[in-house]
Amino acid sequence: KFAYNSLCVRRAAVLRDVRNDYSVGLANVFVQSFQELGGTIVADLSYSEGDTDFSAQITAIRGQNPEAIFVPGYYTEVGLIARQVRQLGMTVPLLGGDGWDSPLLAEIGGAAMNDSYFSTHYSPDDPDPQIQQFVRRYRERSGQDPDALVALGYDAASLLFDAIRRAGTSDPAAVRDALAATRSFPGVTGTISIDERRNAVKPAVILRVVDGRYEYVETIEP
Repeated sequence: KFAYNSLCVRRAAVLRDVRNDYSVGLANVFVQSFQELGGTIVADLSYSEGDTDFSAQITAIRGQNPEAIFVPGYYTEVGLIARQVRQLGMTVPLLGGDGWDSPLLAEIGGAAMNDSYFSTHYSPDDPDPQIQQFVRRYRERSGQDPDALVALGYDAASLLFDAIRRAGTSDPAAVRDALAATRSFPGVTGTISIDERRNAVKPAVILRVVDGRYEYVETIEP
């Protein structure tokens, strides 16, 4: 949705880590969803975790003239891929998932990561009042900004407490059923509902990489 609607990308390439289920899963969903919106996948190539030379894949992708490259891997390979993409003369944005969410991304990728985007769970810069209250309270206690894992942990605990209150007991079976029945819970990582497969249906937050910092861009609803 972000690539197609916000960046107006119509031609995208995919470079996935074929040995990583996380990367393959995100790539599959991106390909399906992007095509359903009307976009075209001009190349869908792979690498393996631990690789350091991506020139063959990037050269093949460059020949298809994509407007963005979706790289749903982890920060180590993504940083190297970004450097080689820029070295081979491509200026299109890279897109990714929460596997990018590490300070090491900018350390490895340097300026090559600038103006690329990734989806994650939360941003301390989101102006939503509930999020800003959460950030302020965490800063008061720890002196630091809460990262995405802190926010996810907070929401997980809050969901549990809410389920216990709704169940009226701490009996495991009752709490399980109450958790499964969760709908529209106001978490700091977004409004959360639990679907029939016990997955959390919730928004994704888009961040832009700018000089080693992650800037909040927008929230994409499911």
